[in-house]
Amino acid sequence: MEASSQQVSHLLQRWSDGDSEALGQLMPLVYGELRRMARRYMGQQPGGHTLQTTALIHEAYLRLIGQEEKRWENRAHFFGVAAQAMRHILVDYARARNVAKRGGATQVSLDEALTVCPERGADLVELDDALTALAKVYERQSKVVELRFFGGLTEEEIAEVLKVTPRTVRSDWSLARSWLLRELSK
Repeated sequence: MEASSQQVSHLLQRWSDGDSEALGQLMPLVYGELRRMARRYMGQQPGGHTLQTTALIHEAYLRLIGQEEKRWENRAHFFGVAAQAMRHILVDYARARNVAKRGGATQVSLDEALTVCPERGADLVELDDALTALAKVYERQSKVVELRFFGGLTEEEIAEVLKVTPRTVRSDWSLARSWLLRELSK
């Protein structure tokens, strides 16, 4: 079921206003996109990864509905927050596995046009640490990477979420790529 951006935004607004019925109407409309996001994430994980796509979607869903502050601005904002939730779930999972394996690393390659470091895959925990460090220096640029790489949002959607122009998003992406390339190459 393909829903319009306006329809999703309207249901998000109703849900933000406390209408629990809107959540029931919303989830079937956004589930397909959440599944595509989760598949993209899981496709970047190494073989033998034990977390399943459906489990990632459901965990992200639980985090989204469990948020104290549910003030959704629009569809792009919702999927940006969903991307952030999925990122944190995978990083938490990778850290737990690394502890269990005593220092093992979970590799994730930054795909096609989103490649930050083309000559090698980047450890998911290392990437998360680098993004966290980037956020301390350039918070908006870190958000651009998160929304683009993890959320799969377009430049226009990112601009809408961050309330900047698409040109600013392109500039932020370029700066963030360079910064992350330097950090991940150390």
